[in-house]
Amino acid sequence: MLGHTKVSAFRKPLAAALLLIPALALAGCGKKTEAEAKPTRPVLVATVHYEPESPQRSFVGTIRPRIETDMGFRVTGKVAKRLVEVGQNVEIGQPLATLDEVDLKLQAEQAVAELNASTGVLANATAAEGRATELRAKGWSTQAQLDQAKATGDEARARLNRAERSVELTKNSLSYATLIADTRGVVTATLIDAGQVVAAGQAAIRVARFGEKEAVVSIPETLVGRAKEGKASVTLWSEPGKQYAAKLRELAPNADTATRTYLAKFSLPEADDKVSLGMTATLTLSDPATERVARVPLSALFSQGNNPSLYVVSASGDVALQPVKVKSYESNDVIISGGVDEGAKIVTLGVQKLDPALKVHVVSALSF
Repeated sequence: MLGHTKVSAFRKPLAAALLLIPALALAGCGKKTEAEAKPTRPVLVATVHYEPESPQRSFVGTIRPRIETDMGFRVTGKVAKRLVEVGQNVEIGQPLATLDEVDLKLQAEQAVAELNASTGVLANATAAEGRATELRAKGWSTQAQLDQAKATGDEARARLNRAERSVELTKNSLSYATLIADTRGVVTATLIDAGQVVAAGQAAIRVARFGEKEAVVSIPETLVGRAKEGKASVTLWSEPGKQYAAKLRELAPNADTATRTYLAKFSLPEADDKVSLGMTATLTLSDPATERVARVPLSALFSQGNNPSLYVVSASGDVALQPVKVKSYESNDVIISGGVDEGAKIVTLGVQKLDPALKVHVVSALSF
């Protein structure tokens, strides 16, 4: 009886152990299946693209003509008519405005009358000089009388010459009563109106010549060197998709006292009819390219100490840490000059917690 009790006590733990073995086996299979079914980690990636390093700065400017002239009358007078308006195209020889010609005509008539009088005086003086010369040759007059006759003749000839010049000047003055365009262009300002009395040389009509156009901008003193040596281009606000090559033509020698900027004029040799005077434009200045660099998000940089690196994703979903050459840091980006190939896919988010032993798959956005 005692032996039977010992056998029963031994069989109970054995049976429990035998029942536990399948349970442990099933648990082990469950853990293995769970490890095999673990999904790959989703990551956001960016493509590395190298391009010439060319820091750019943009400035707002205005399209202006290279030559803009304030035209005015060459004589004083009262404006009779203004014949053009702002925006009107003018041709060479086209009248722009006229003055009242009454006083100028009177001056011309006075000059003609003086010429006629001088002609008569010269005729008498010439005849008297001839008689004095003849009498002196015959000994019937003195040398003093001959000299006096010659002096009178010389004065009459000078008076006639002065009268002729006066007639020419009055004719010119009469022609100056009409303001004539001396070049093809467009009227950009009218500074006179009918009835206004103007002085000689006073600005009356402003004409911008057809020809080369330019962009006028204000450059800060820190970028004067880039304006002289860098590459410039212009885009119009009305047509932002097209660029025009620009070249510095003129830079002010002194800075503006209020803004401390330098007025710069950039010629636009390729400007077409779409580039109209007065348009607003954006001038872009860039340094000459010296090195090819890539801009990547700052969050993509993995750094522990002095070895900045990027996680590169392969086509199979593997990731590898590759060291890169950092050229500079910006607020949201880092500029690299080498270390990864052109077109490489790099992880841009969560690189500090990424395990190179795990596979990843690329997604367009992460949801949390």
